[in-house]
Amino acid sequence: MSGNIKSITNPRLSLNLLSSEDVRRIHNASLNMIESVGVCFRSTRALDIWAAHGAKVDRDTMIVKVPGQVIEDALKTAPPIYTLAARDPAQDLPLDGNHVYVATDGCGVQMLDINTGERRSSRLQDVADIARVADALEEVAYHWVPVSAQDCPPETRGLHELRVIWENSTKHLQTESIYSAREAKAAVEMAAVIAGGREALRRRPVLSFLECTMPPLGQDGGSVEAALVAAEAGLPVGFMTMTSSVSTAPATLAGNLAVGNTEVISGLALIQLAYPGSPVYYSAAQTVMDLRTGGYTGGGPEDFLFGAASNALADFYHVPLAMGSFATGAKVPDWQAGVENSFATFMACIAMSDMLLGVGLLHGSRVWSFEELLMDCEIFDIIYYMMKGIVVDDETLALDAVRSVGPGGNFLAHKHTKKHLHELWVPRYMDRRPYDVWEEKQDGARDWAREKAKQILATHQPEPLDSKMVVELKKIADSLEVT
Repeated sequence: MSGNIKSITNPRLSLNLLSSEDVRRIHNASLNMIESVGVCFRSTRALDIWAAHGAKVDRDTMIVKVPGQVIEDALKTAPPIYTLAARDPAQDLPLDGNHVYVATDGCGVQMLDINTGERRSSRLQDVADIARVADALEEVAYHWVPVSAQDCPPETRGLHELRVIWENSTKHLQTESIYSAREAKAAVEMAAVIAGGREALRRRPVLSFLECTMPPLGQDGGSVEAALVAAEAGLPVGFMTMTSSVSTAPATLAGNLAVGNTEVISGLALIQLAYPGSPVYYSAAQTVMDLRTGGYTGGGPEDFLFGAASNALADFYHVPLAMGSFATGAKVPDWQAGVENSFATFMACIAMSDMLLGVGLLHGSRVWSFEELLMDCEIFDIIYYMMKGIVVDDETLALDAVRSVGPGGNFLAHKHTKKHLHELWVPRYMDRRPYDVWEEKQDGARDWAREKAKQILATHQPEPLDSKMVVELKKIADSLEVT
């Protein structure tokens, strides 16, 4: 049986980055963009849905212009609370605004090999190994497909990635690697096998979908149609904007937020118009263009602010939020990775974002590292304890213990210490040893994290899938291969 899941609940710390007036102005700007500028939906099915609900649809450009009231009314039908189901019901994740969960991220294309340390292309076995290690970590609440199975045929790759994660973990699975209606139908069929049928899947969605927008102000046709297939089956669906200031969004942070928000809410509104009451979620990983290279930054103060601001917008629409908070731009697990992931995750947690993505990935979500996975989990663990704050009551003030010890004594053997000792945080990968011990060994966090990952791979085995399910999942995935 898999371990517990660690999530932040009932925090004592909070953050208010945007005022209610700020949020309302961003919302109104987005409605203005949708109505006057339009959003491109590269899907005939999506265009038909918009046309049926009074939108102005240009079939040639595939741009739709929608009255703001239509968007607002559609978003009001989205449920504010629902649950992401897991293969193990004890690991179900309630999305109720009072939990912060962490997941892997994807979909990287390279690995830092756990044995050689060399960078190489990712493959299906890596997906399975990462799922098994993540399954053993209580900080990781659910899975994204972490890396691409490049040794599988492109037409079935996304499905085989889902298959091996289910085979190696009992936690919830959220896919960002299904880009067409055809793939989505097969993925839904696979999820129904796991859940015990289509109606059981609707009651317990063991799979959720994430689709990326095409900034600025665009939606990919295949992704939109995959999302509609998922919503029809009752699976939660999210749209992620990755607008980048200067390139695919205005240079100003507010302008970036408004453009990204336009993309997300237009996608969510489409789902609600097609299937009112469908579980949906807001998703964002906004950044700024690197002014030296023109590339993706994967970190920096703007990213940290975007994270907290995105939560304010998701709360305004009364839907959960999934956002990138790890996935540093660093090339290896180093000080840059620690700084970027710590700030980003702290800002996301203090804003109580529901789902945080990115543990284990480097170089802007391109390269996977087992060492980074374990070290990212330690970052989340630190923040988890910080978010508890300080409890002040008769027991924690410890006046009786102080009277018992008195001036000049110590609390080492006192019963109050024994009672509360294990509440104190203990690092796994931070080095608190005496200098001479470190000087002799010359090892550190990366070494310990690598060995821990190897140990998990050697010893941890989640509850296996029924052998008939394994055969059925592979059969469904293989059925999409081009003959």
